[in-house]
Amino acid sequence: MSAIRPPTYHELYAEPGPFTKFPGEGLPDIKRYITTHNSLGEGVFLPSDNGDHHALMANGRGVQNIIYTTNGTAVELNDEVDIAQARDNRPGLHIPGGTLVRMIDFAPGVVSPMHRAMSLDYGFLIEGEMELELDSGEKRTMRQGDVIVQRATAHRWRNLSPDKPGRLLFILLDCKPMRPINGREIKMEMNELSHDFAHAAH
Repeated sequence: MSAIRPPTYHELYAEPGPFTKFPGEGLPDIKRYITTHNSLGEGVFLPSDNGDHHALMANGRGVQNIIYTTNGTAVELNDEVDIAQARDNRPGLHIPGGTLVRMIDFAPGVVSPMHRAMSLDYGFLIEGEMELELDSGEKRTMRQGDVIVQRATAHRWRNLSPDKPGRLLFILLDCKPMRPINGREIKMEMNELSHDFAHAAH
């Protein structure tokens, strides 16, 4: 008896979701403020915007907004090198050796595929009510203001509201490779989300 083939990305998300851009419908736009220095060495603000890189996820069931990225643990701030790097380079899932700040808007009732990023993630619930389920079956409900420290565990997100969108903000830090646990390899698993992160490094 042959194994049941899981649906492909295009089969799973054949019908478009409700989102067409950032911000997701029903959620407020944001302002991103970046500081720098003027010719006197004084702190000043650059013109505000709402992020450099926006992309739909799961055919409009989610939308991501990359707030900022950096390379390395000691960031090069001279000559605004870091600003140019963040502006000119659309990242993959995370930045090897660096940091990434990603905002994701979730459509009402949406459930993400089970997936694992090889990173240490700090997640903050900004809007809505979300359920986080781990591959062990354990679940937690996150409400506005709650925080998750996600340590490279396989998980899925579920927007618990059938009619309201949700929003999470993530800060992703690179991590060292993990040893197998009881023979199980701990590695990146994007599954159906691979299509949305086709250029993710690892």
